Amino acid sequence: MDPLDVMMNKDQVIPFFQPIFSADKQLVVGFEVLARMKTAEGIESLGWFFQDKSIPDEYRMELNDHIQKLALDAYIETDQSTILFFNYDASLFVKDNGETFLKLIEPYQKKGLKSQQIVLELKEEDLIEYVDEHRHLFYYIQSLGFRLAIDDVGHNGSNLDLIAKLKPNIVKVDVTFMEDEELPHLYSEVHQSLSMLSRKIGATLLFEGISTFNQLNYSWRNGGRYYQGYYLESPNPTFVDVYCCKEKMQKLFHHFIVYERKKMEAQFTLTNNLNLQLKQTMKQIRSEDTYDEMIKTVAKDLNRYAFRIYVCDAEGFQQSSNLEKDTANEWKLIEEGRFKNWSWRPYFLENIVRMNIEKRGFLSDLYTDIERDERIRTYSYPITDNLFLFLDIPYEYLFEQEGLL
Repeated sequence: MDPLDVMMNKDQVIPFFQPIFSADKQLVVGFEVLARMKTAEGIESLGWFFQDKSIPDEYRMELNDHIQKLALDAYIETDQSTILFFNYDASLFVKDNGETFLKLIEPYQKKGLKSQQIVLELKEEDLIEYVDEHRHLFYYIQSLGFRLAIDDVGHNGSNLDLIAKLKPNIVKVDVTFMEDEELPHLYSEVHQSLSMLSRKIGATLLFEGISTFNQLNYSWRNGGRYYQGYYLESPNPTFVDVYCCKEKMQKLFHHFIVYERKKMEAQFTLTNNLNLQLKQTMKQIRSEDTYDEMIKTVAKDLNRYAFRIYVCDAEGFQQSSNLEKDTANEWKLIEEGRFKNWSWRPYFLENIVRMNIEKRGFLSDLYTDIERDERIRTYSYPITDNLFLFLDIPYEYLFEQEGLL
């Protein structure tokens, strides 16, 4: 379709409303306004029109204004209490310092519309070149009560510094690129970082593009408070009932919780088994044994659990060699590991303190081992107040046990 055809048939362009659901109440909390066009072939999306930078700014601004007015008319007429998400091209928004946007909203505010009911949605990629020069414009928009959402975050990695600078109210993460319902571990790590950053700046994490059970489960596990996608509800020409998905979401959350409980139970069981086994193994250690002799004794009793064993002190300095399995699955001592420092690792010092206080071992979360390039867990165990044992558990073992991956 040609852009001129769209502009000449603007009266056939209408807003569709895609619901956004909350995890806490399982209700519709808002609607994203999307542009659709009535054609002889049916309803067609006009997303391409706003994304094509070769189309004159005036056309895109005019059509955006048209869609948003229609959306606001419908919103006021139906007495909605949800929030509306308006997409904007960052370059067009800063071009007139948001004046077009503010003039559009003003008459509706006189009809009872509150600033807090409108979310200005801007794409992360578009914002990069404007954030430093126009940061105060976005702060000003937020000071008026409007909410700011950054869209498509994490699609090509993530600019955490941009989010930290702008302090948006909502961070939108697109999961449509998940292939075969599996997400590369890289994205999982990025989204965990986004979840932590969002929590620190007081932003709400919204996962969009959810079209499968696994994508919703992933969004739930990674701290998403808001969800959007065809798996829950498709865009509609009218505002759907806020309770439309409550029963479905409650059933899905029940599945998620049962599954996560099983995973936690499996991790607690493994931790408990390792604790009990190591208490027995430590009774075999003689006072005159070297650290390398100590880890050899541990390897005999815990052979099935580990592929690497070593000992560190409370400051993170490795006191033993690395005892590692070779390609033939035989244990070999590797001297070069001795006296390396691991205190820089996330949670290392926290776990040391916890082990000293609680007098028991801990199982780490899943992470990628640099040397093996595989997902592993590490189990750490207090030998004394100043000495700690570490066992790296291979992916093969975790895979064989239900709930450890």
